[in-house]
Amino acid sequence: MGTLKNVFLFGASGHAKVVADIVTRARRATIALVVDDSPALAGQTLLGHKIAGGRKELLARRARAGRGIVAIGANPARRAVAAWLAEQGIDFAAAACHPAATIARTARIGAGSVVMAGAVVNPDTEIGLHCIVNTMASVDHDCRLGDGVHVAPGARLCGGVTVGAWAFIGAGAVIVQGRRIGADAIIGAGAVVLSDVPDGAKVTGRN
Repeated sequence: MGTLKNVFLFGASGHAKVVADIVTRARRATIALVVDDSPALAGQTLLGHKIAGGRKELLARRARAGRGIVAIGANPARRAVAAWLAEQGIDFAAAACHPAATIARTARIGAGSVVMAGAVVNPDTEIGLHCIVNTMASVDHDCRLGDGVHVAPGARLCGGVTVGAWAFIGAGAVIVQGRRIGADAIIGAGAVVLSDVPDGAKVTGRN
């Protein structure tokens, strides 16, 4: 997992609860700060951590906030926040991987990414920055996931699949071996992908 000491979470939704749980399971890990752009959430708590406010509060406390994880499930919002944090020169935490995930020793997972309980990441797979491999999803050998890819719960990527940046693979979808999924593509829940998918395309059912 790498070090997760002194981490801040940007986001306080249900997805952020899962990320917070993963981080707090890590040895010597601490959540220094939780922020969210929604004014309605300021002062509430996320698994016992007080939600401090939004971007202004983060900038005011950045010296103590540590490295960040964008704990937002929706790709467009996660992408925008990740870009803003990068513009501010704020570093991202090492990938947060649940101890009940199975991750091959030769897999490489980028900073700010999260791997949930029951997920499998097999050998020689490369996963970019700010990705999500959600609960019980599997990413087989030699896959390549660009930055920001979200593999939803129970989705299956067979060996050698390439997924472009910020694509979304819906719950229970199956991508057969060697296929290419374009950047910003959306694969619907339960879809079965048998052929390549171009950038920005939306796929439902079988293609």
